[in-house]
Amino acid sequence: MSGATSSADLDEAPARTIYLNQPQQSKFRDNWVSTAKYSVVTFLPRFLYEQIRKAANAFFLFIALLQQIPDVSPTGRYTTLVPLLFILTVAGIKEIIEDYVSMIMEKAVLKTKFLRNGMWQNIMWKEVAVGDIVKVTNGQHLPADMIIISSSEPQAMCYIETANLDGETNLKIRQGLSQTASLQSREELMKVSGRIECEGPNRHLYDFTGNLRLDGQSPVPVGPDQILLRGAQLRNTQWVLGIVVYTGHDTKLMQNSTKAPLKRSNVEKVTNMQILVLFCILLVMALVSSVGALLWNRTHGEVVWYLEMLSVNFGYNLLTFIILYNNLIPISLLVTLEVVKFTQALFINWDIDMYYPETDTPAMARTSNLNEELGQVKYLFSDKTGTLTCNIMNFKKCSIAGVTYGHFPELERERSSEDFSQLPPSTSESCEFDDPRLLQNIENDHPTAVHIQEFLTLLAVCHTVVPERQGNKIIYQASSPDEGALVKGAKKLGYVFTGRTPRSVIIDAVSSRYMWHRLPMIVVKQHPLCKATRASLTQHCANLGESLGKENDIALIIDGHTLKYALSFEVRQSFLDLALSCKAVICCRVSPLQKSEIVDMVKKHVNAITLAIGDGANDVGMIQTAHVGVGISGNEGMQATNCSDYAIAQFSYLEKLLLVHGAWSYNRVTKCILYCFYKNVVLYIIELWFAFVNGFSGQILFERWCIGLYNVIFTALPPFTLGIFERSCTQDSMLRFPQLYKITQNADGFNTRVFWGHCINALIHSIILFWFPLKVLEHGKGFIISYYVVVTVCLKAGLETTAWTRFSHLAVWGSMLLWLVFFGVYSAIWPTFPIAPDMLGQAGMVLRCGYFWFGLFLVPTACLVKDVAWTAAKHTYHKTLLEQVQELETKTRELGKAMLRDSNGKSVNERDHLLKRLGRKTPPSLFRAHSVQQSVSHGYAFSQEEHGVVSQSQVVRSYDTTKRRAEIE
Repeated sequence: MSGATSSADLDEAPARTIYLNQPQQSKFRDNWVSTAKYSVVTFLPRFLYEQIRKAANAFFLFIALLQQIPDVSPTGRYTTLVPLLFILTVAGIKEIIEDYVSMIMEKAVLKTKFLRNGMWQNIMWKEVAVGDIVKVTNGQHLPADMIIISSSEPQAMCYIETANLDGETNLKIRQGLSQTASLQSREELMKVSGRIECEGPNRHLYDFTGNLRLDGQSPVPVGPDQILLRGAQLRNTQWVLGIVVYTGHDTKLMQNSTKAPLKRSNVEKVTNMQILVLFCILLVMALVSSVGALLWNRTHGEVVWYLEMLSVNFGYNLLTFIILYNNLIPISLLVTLEVVKFTQALFINWDIDMYYPETDTPAMARTSNLNEELGQVKYLFSDKTGTLTCNIMNFKKCSIAGVTYGHFPELERERSSEDFSQLPPSTSESCEFDDPRLLQNIENDHPTAVHIQEFLTLLAVCHTVVPERQGNKIIYQASSPDEGALVKGAKKLGYVFTGRTPRSVIIDAVSSRYMWHRLPMIVVKQHPLCKATRASLTQHCANLGESLGKENDIALIIDGHTLKYALSFEVRQSFLDLALSCKAVICCRVSPLQKSEIVDMVKKHVNAITLAIGDGANDVGMIQTAHVGVGISGNEGMQATNCSDYAIAQFSYLEKLLLVHGAWSYNRVTKCILYCFYKNVVLYIIELWFAFVNGFSGQILFERWCIGLYNVIFTALPPFTLGIFERSCTQDSMLRFPQLYKITQNADGFNTRVFWGHCINALIHSIILFWFPLKVLEHGKGFIISYYVVVTVCLKAGLETTAWTRFSHLAVWGSMLLWLVFFGVYSAIWPTFPIAPDMLGQAGMVLRCGYFWFGLFLVPTACLVKDVAWTAAKHTYHKTLLEQVQELETKTRELGKAMLRDSNGKSVNERDHLLKRLGRKTPPSLFRAHSVQQSVSHGYAFSQEEHGVVSQSQVVRSYDTTKRRAEIE
């Protein structure tokens, strides 16, 4: 069984036969690979499925269907269907745009050479087919899984980096068969005849079984040492020739990947649940109203001649009231959230602080559906090499014979991430050593001169670095970043490593050339005790005792081979308990599938949001499995980025993505959702109170256009301002006090208690808004009450706002004014326009009525005084960290320290300053002109644990950089 997987094996594909230089007798998959969410064929069903999973969409589809029943809907047949189609259209366009951007990135032109009709031709990767003879040159990635024919190295050896497959940046050794090692010319390759019999496509990265049957020769077994996998990169080898055996989704890389899931945020799931409960309440309201109508008809049925449309059918009345109260669930919420989330994604894309000028790479929100999820992450799964670390080493200081050389005064204090972000770009020399005393001591025959020379000689000799020449320049392919830095440090100090042969290492030392002969090396190997995994986990869990399951200051380290057993069904729970008891868990040499399984285990068994971040194709599985996947545009290609939900150029940018954008998005989205429900409950519960005074006849209190425009115009702006411009604290405070992240992480701002608290508050406001004017002021006309509702909910939006901007003022005060303008115009358009004749002159009568203006002050005040008092009491007697930070910001603003100024010297606040940036397509590079350069090579190593056909000592002895390598026609 391969160590590449720890779960039950999938059904194995049938074995395949591949013919050499002949037409294939079986049809194989093409080499086109796409990680896009949709295709032309799957878009409509997948999109509709994803949308109908939203409880609000399913509910309004149900209402739209009910409205098609003749004489049932009191509001018409299309009042729900048309808005629903509009919402789905907007959501569909957004999904198409986001997926199209992903597809464009995938279509980056990648080409390779293959032999066709006796000529080498350049073709795109997607055109490569099973059975093709492909040529890959140094530095290129493998386009498909293929068997080595020959290479430029002795014995058909080649060196590959498999970071895209298993995350390792060390060099792996592969070797072709001796029967094909001499096949290098076009003529020889075209004459090859025979077939390859091998196993079917599977996900085992380190296993391969097959046979090569050349005509006229005995069969030769082919194993994993002869296979090159798609996604690996050819290193230290001028060229390699291979026969393609697996393409596209049959390759082992894609077999280890998972299908792009349809992700939903936790906020959306909670909202769906509350919508279902609210729908049950709506049914209860409709049922109560229907029963009321039945009883009222029995009592007053003979004298209500003016209610000609009143029905005595209970089922008919039930459907009527369901349609009447349906806007208790706000249909406007859906399109509002689409616009809000899309705008939040633009803020991420336009953030200059997350722009990396060295590679001209901005941050990218590849989906906007998970913005708020970034504010709730509790478990972070990170790839190491290239993600958590840049893997860049520099030679800065050394100590020889008790004397320290080099100077780095910054090391006298602990360095922060900000210090590293401001370092000058590293050069390919990876050496910042600057101390003339070292060479002066050699020249002046200092007592330690001999020790210095020996030290520098050892630096230049004792390593596994392989030199490559590009013209007059030597490029070092190092076993690790630190090893490369030491060799380059020796080079700068005059001891230049220039080449190696099977028996020696050549250096130029201070105008002299030396040849150092190698000594044999002894490698001690340690074999893991796989059978002891169960006992070991049980023992560790027992040792923790009562601390099991609680975070302790310990770390767990486990390798991929042991992990295979730890993830088995029998001990999975014990492993999870142990992992959750540790502050950090480090998994070494794990396959892509194992990464995905670890994330999936935590995701399913722990009630917390997970985030996975990586930069290679081997990270795709865990990126797609986690609640939120972040890809880094790194040296390992764009596979991780193309499959991610969010893409950044540096791991350090994750801090702002989570603590600022994540927390802000969560606060904005949740406030927007709560406010939308609040304002709809306020308005439509009033229809229930009105039913008690209209005989449960199904009549409406508010004029139809007042209802129709309530969400579209009169109260449309406050949710947008809360969802786009609201923030609890400035970004500086969010970064300065990371404890604030716990507020969103623990969902303190949006949960069942908070949701129903807002709904109960809306219920109280609806009681005051209906019964107060009717019983106290004795002026309960629909238009008067509707304006009181608009004023109350707009002022409520003001109370919810903590970051006032010009848009906030426009939304609150402008919405109130807009209603008055509408009322005045609507009362005067007849008979110029043949609508609303009953409205003629009403504006004049209402606006001249003293009771109207008195109620305009009294009713909203009565509604909101409780809210103000409750907020003031909490701030006084139970002040949270957030409120303390907000007070600190207020004091700072009063001192004028947090103000920004535009080009004219005019003072503007932070949000206005952000809006001024939005039009910039390319952020200026001066903001991060000294970032660590990402394009620096991160080092390579010869794996010591491959257990292949070629050992480390054989590789060193076989390598001879002084000989000219074989060329291919």
